[in-house]
Amino acid sequence: MVAGYNTISMGTGRKEFSPKKERPGLEEYLKEAGQGTLKMIGGAGNVDECVVGNFIASRFNKQANLAGFFPFIDEGLKGKPAIRVEGACGTGALALVTGIRSVLAETAEVVLVVGVEVQNTVKAMYGADILAAAGWFKDRKEGHAYFFPGQFSDRAGAYFEKFGRDKTRKALARWYKNAIENARLCPTAQEFHNTTKDLEALAMAEPNPRGFVDYLNVFDCSKVSDGASAIAVVSEEGLKRTGIPKEQAVEIIGFGQAEGDITKKPDDPTVLDTSRQAVKNALESAGITIDKVATAEIHDCFTIAGVLAVEALGLAEHGKGPDYILEGNTARDGKFPINTTGGLIGWGHPTGATGIHQAVTILEQLTGKAGDAQIPIPADRPYGLTLNMGGNDKTLVSIVYKRGKNS
Repeated sequence: MVAGYNTISMGTGRKEFSPKKERPGLEEYLKEAGQGTLKMIGGAGNVDECVVGNFIASRFNKQANLAGFFPFIDEGLKGKPAIRVEGACGTGALALVTGIRSVLAETAEVVLVVGVEVQNTVKAMYGADILAAAGWFKDRKEGHAYFFPGQFSDRAGAYFEKFGRDKTRKALARWYKNAIENARLCPTAQEFHNTTKDLEALAMAEPNPRGFVDYLNVFDCSKVSDGASAIAVVSEEGLKRTGIPKEQAVEIIGFGQAEGDITKKPDDPTVLDTSRQAVKNALESAGITIDKVATAEIHDCFTIAGVLAVEALGLAEHGKGPDYILEGNTARDGKFPINTTGGLIGWGHPTGATGIHQAVTILEQLTGKAGDAQIPIPADRPYGLTLNMGGNDKTLVSIVYKRGKNS
């Protein structure tokens, strides 16, 4: 993968955002991200195929058939094969895997992959109803008004009961603190302008079941976001075609995909078992173990998802995720930095773009192009990993990346 590009993740928290002001539309985000990557790979003439990832523009924007926007991005893409893929909040990584498979199948040398979502078009309660389509919609009537916050609140409550509330609650607050501090280092992040001094104290606010959900507060949740991300998936020949040196690329050395039954509730709410399977598949595909990975971008749609993902990655035993986080291991200066530009809570969560944003962050980190957000990448741990989740641990994709230099 080469030539990653992110638009601003727009929504509450950004100084430019106002519900009363006209904002960019879906097509404008697509064009900015797509053109950003095309400029880095030598233009549309070098592209063989296109993939767009989007969850539910047909509801948020009353727009479907998004593959038709590629010629709008650049006239040079007219007539080229294009496809739109969807897998709820795991859509972005599914788009990446679609591009990877085209390269592996030798139907393309260069695939332009763009993810986009514009959700700040409806009020929060209506948005919750739309987003419920990422789960089993027949549960909607029995579910919480804030559907997915309710589902992950239930996971948090089960974790509190099984492993203790106090330490877990502190770990959720630390996760939030790390996310915002990392986002402050990334100019495109939704929380880039956040100036709160005591982030951990803020995040320890008691949940208000009357106004929100039982076991999580609003700081435990990723925000509604508008934005797009793009990247190019290329073969060795495609890399030569773009003129990009190998040290500015990352090699995809493995990926894992796993699906859970959308109609069923979790067997154990304290475990992300489909996430665990996807990571296992990815690491086995890559032929490495998690201790060889320098950094990961994981799907922290809620802080409790961050805790559970730490365990799903095999970094901590079941029930020990909070300890691992509170020991500082997942912070940017810890032994396993996670979500170095803020993750979903700090950078933002434009659902169709999230998995691609994760890949762009890993590309930047492994090639030393992450700017103020850069962390050291040890020579004996040259790998990065992403984990993108759709629904309540239902549609999962994990990808393993390696620095292109000397590979």
